Amino acid sequence: MGPAPDRRPVVVGLLAALAVTVAVVAIVALTRPGGDVDTIARGEPAPTFAGMTLEGEAFRLADLRGRPVIVNFWGPTCVPCRDEFPLFRAKLAEHEADGVVLVGILMADPPDLARQFVADQAADWPTVIDPDGAIKGAYRVVARPQTYFIDGDGILRGIQIGEVRDGDFERHYALIAGRS
Repeated sequence: MGPAPDRRPVVVGLLAALAVTVAVVAIVALTRPGGDVDTIARGEPAPTFAGMTLEGEAFRLADLRGRPVIVNFWGPTCVPCRDEFPLFRAKLAEHEADGVVLVGILMADPPDLARQFVADQAADWPTVIDPDGAIKGAYRVVARPQTYFIDGDGILRGIQIGEVRDGDFERHYALIAGRS
């Protein structure tokens, strides 16, 4: 009996095909013409939401009006989501004087796992639990991580599908901080 065939090229190919499919779906979802009442688009008011945080506190997006807000859909089992946390921590400190707020939306993972990850990362921003997917649906989230940049007037100015990197953050942040 000979050596087992190397299946790595097949697995890599399947993962690449999956990534391309997610990207195409995301592009189509975010660029299709309006018409649906709940379609989210840049330049339009961001959907409001309310819920409970991982700590059991009530949260309302409307309470943040007047401040730049970043809404990040994430989960602790999502590797790119995990990789964003140090950047978010650094950027929140860097732009603290602007009053920026980051709000996480837990997607597809259990709250206990998220609580532990948040504690391990010393992340001090709220994460809202979305058990029925209503917030995810309102924002038309196609994959995690997915991040929305909302200005102080509640207008959506930027959407990032996939991991936010330094340049992405600064480009989108300039739009909500009034420095475009």
